[in-house]
Amino acid sequence: MTVWLWGDRLRRRALRHPQENLLLWICVAVTALTLVGAANRAIEGDTGQPLIILGIPALVFFVRGQLYARQRVNGVRITERQFPEAHRMVVDAARAFDLPRVPDAYVVLGNGQINAFASGHGFRRYVALNSDLFEIGGRLRDPDGLRFIIGHEVGHIAAGHSSFWRQLGISIANIIPGIGSSLGRAQEYTADNHAYQFCPEGMEGLRVLAAGKYLYREVDFDEIVAQAEVDQGFFVMLVNFLSTHPINTWRFAALKDRTQPGRVF
Repeated sequence: MTVWLWGDRLRRRALRHPQENLLLWICVAVTALTLVGAANRAIEGDTGQPLIILGIPALVFFVRGQLYARQRVNGVRITERQFPEAHRMVVDAARAFDLPRVPDAYVVLGNGQINAFASGHGFRRYVALNSDLFEIGGRLRDPDGLRFIIGHEVGHIAAGHSSFWRQLGISIANIIPGIGSSLGRAQEYTADNHAYQFCPEGMEGLRVLAAGKYLYREVDFDEIVAQAEVDQGFFVMLVNFLSTHPINTWRFAALKDRTQPGRVF
């Protein structure tokens, strides 16, 4: 049993981007120092901004709860009877990553946006996929692409990215340009690593992020990877630095070359 647990721990560590934990501790330190400073000012009698800052834990709790409720009442829950193929993908991903319970999954109205995310509230974890992205596994018949995307989102859950304590710990750092977003990029690489382990043949489905759901099949994945070598410079790095997700060229390059962890900066 001990050997199995140690092996599982090593496997999880191998999937985590090497810079993620350092960036997490930086974000937690920024948040903690801000909260300590606010508490000291409140003790000294300042009843303005410090009290607002000290209310952040409650704010994080209620924002997460409201977001979860919104998916449940406005989205379509993926079940054995509703989108059964996608449901099997969620179950398979949860089992592949040794999750104690299968997360809820929802299809939500995309209004043209290509997006998906993972979150939670209390002990529940869930993934939500915009309808425009979900279509690649339905009408567009690219099940491997959808499987990769689901593996990515469930990977966020498996890596602990959706926990309340983590979200609280990085809450203030997230509003400082370049601080929380840097952690976000490392987390995206970690989730991509989970997705690649779960369904490597589906990685080219991420072309949908570059060209949309109707044109992405005409896009050469390797050509985008090649752009990472030529499209460089200060402003490229600035765009990446301010983004919560790695720029597409760097992200695709990291998926293509599995010997490199993916550039955060």
